[in-house]
Amino acid sequence: MLDVGRHPNINLMAYSEVQKVEGSIGAFKVTVRKKARYVEEDKCTGCGACEEKCPTVVPDAFNEELGTRKAIYAYFAQGIPSTRTIDPDHCRQLNGKKCGICKKTCQADAINFDQKDQIVELDVAAIIVAAGYDVFDPSRIPEYRYREIANVVTAIEFERLLSASGPTDGHVYRPSDIAARAKIEQLEKTLNKTTKALKRYEEKFGEASEDFYKKFQNGQFSDDEERKKWASRYEEYLGISGPLQELKKQAEGFSSAKRLAFIQCVGSRDFRFYPFCSGYCCMHSIKEAIIAHEHEPETTSAIFGMDIRAVGKGFEEYKIRGGNQSGITYVRGRVAEIMEGANHNPIVIYEDTRERKVKSQEFDMVILATACAPTKGLPDLAKVLGIELDDYGFVKTNPVSPVDTTVPGIYVCGCAESPMDVPESVAQASSAAERAAEVISLQSLNKESAVA
Repeated sequence: MLDVGRHPNINLMAYSEVQKVEGSIGAFKVTVRKKARYVEEDKCTGCGACEEKCPTVVPDAFNEELGTRKAIYAYFAQGIPSTRTIDPDHCRQLNGKKCGICKKTCQADAINFDQKDQIVELDVAAIIVAAGYDVFDPSRIPEYRYREIANVVTAIEFERLLSASGPTDGHVYRPSDIAARAKIEQLEKTLNKTTKALKRYEEKFGEASEDFYKKFQNGQFSDDEERKKWASRYEEYLGISGPLQELKKQAEGFSSAKRLAFIQCVGSRDFRFYPFCSGYCCMHSIKEAIIAHEHEPETTSAIFGMDIRAVGKGFEEYKIRGGNQSGITYVRGRVAEIMEGANHNPIVIYEDTRERKVKSQEFDMVILATACAPTKGLPDLAKVLGIELDDYGFVKTNPVSPVDTTVPGIYVCGCAESPMDVPESVAQASSAAERAAEVISLQSLNKESAVA
């Protein structure tokens, strides 16, 4: 990625979107909207001081909202270009409130609240579509209780939990426990404010709040408005301290999730949604289970699936090694339902198709291996480019040349074309780049022939 950012022949236009495409192969005119970052890229040093001082905290989309970020942020660590972006939906200054702390903090004077979107026109010979994919929304399958049971997560959410740069620094903490810790922190802040207010009353009246409140309950000071406020504050204190102590007791038993269940084919190989196999999900689940075991050797995983499709070179050996060395059990069966048991533990109800029995098993966390779905913006992009999509919503390609779209000079690679894993995406990207290079080479040859 650093090589791309530094290459003299590559113009990296991050935080931009294509608005219009005209022309034909060898002579496309592309109109791009370069969105305002409100941070001048050529001045920003990427030090992060502005982000550190920003007072506005919002959910972090990159971490699947399992963590938070600031209103001025870098989308992810080590991104290129190494600069910050201000979120116009959450920035106080851009929404008419007084703030500007980031501008005062920035020593490079890179913050520019008056920055506007720029329209850039490019003349290009060929176009490659690498729009990626979206994660299938498992809440469309109500029996899996996604978003209802806190400890039922998608594979991409679990990936962020496993990541050292993720919201939990690589510790596999359960979402229910993360929420409880956040609740404890919030209650402690509120309790601290209430305690300070009670101390002011105690100093003023020379009496402990507990003793005063007993008298107040017996009917004393009923006409004293200030003491009524004191009583109200003490009642607020009692309403917070009890639940807080209970949550702290629960938190003492929190630990990383050690019993994991992976459910395959969530949305894929399913005629209600996507009838195709997404290809990479089986190996992705095995990889995550192996990494979770590396983080915590006591971790065991059960992978539920109709079958395991380990189709690449060395994949079958990797699958076997996971079973032998990383505590993975492969369960042939279809999960019918997920229920919530004690301590927010998901209970998986499934049919074991080998034994032909309906069984149930309790886990600390359930991970849903969701289907590879076409990205939501692809239909709009296809209209701009004039290319066709297939029946599933992916870019339609030539069966003989799987990177060629229905428009000559426009090529596709990766999951914009169909579900595929990283090695296949990289190989297809190289193929698409070669096809684009052919267009430029032919143009050069034609010019040389014309001159001759």
